[in-house]
Amino acid sequence: MVTVLFACTHNAGRSQMAAALFNLAADPARARAVSAGTRPAARVHPAVVAAMHDLGVDLAGATPQRLTPELAARPDWLVTMGCGEECPVVPGVRREDWPIVDPKDRSADEVRAIRDEIGRRVSALIDREGWGT
Repeated sequence: MVTVLFACTHNAGRSQMAAALFNLAADPARARAVSAGTRPAARVHPAVVAAMHDLGVDLAGATPQRLTPELAARPDWLVTMGCGEECPVVPGVRREDWPIVDPKDRSADEVRAIRDEIGRRVSALIDREGWGT
């Protein structure tokens, strides 16, 4: 079982969407995803909740969590999105950085476009690593 940690700054948008989309598409016997942020917000952005609801994914009850060194050391993969130098580098953990715009304060159409970009990247990662169903 492989664990992928998606990390961004506030864990209120990009990383929440990525983990949810990953867990929908990946074979749960092969891989799973979690998310965290370097400076977590109080809640997931409402526009992100709405954009994910369009796909039948409920993030209304999701709670942003802090990306601690301990949490970053547990997964096999760390995918960062916009947290720059704040995201840890952990020996032995494969890391990718996805330059994705923060959905905070964006229009509904912009948030859906960000969601779709994340979805394409998540699908490509799952396909490349053979974690699909």
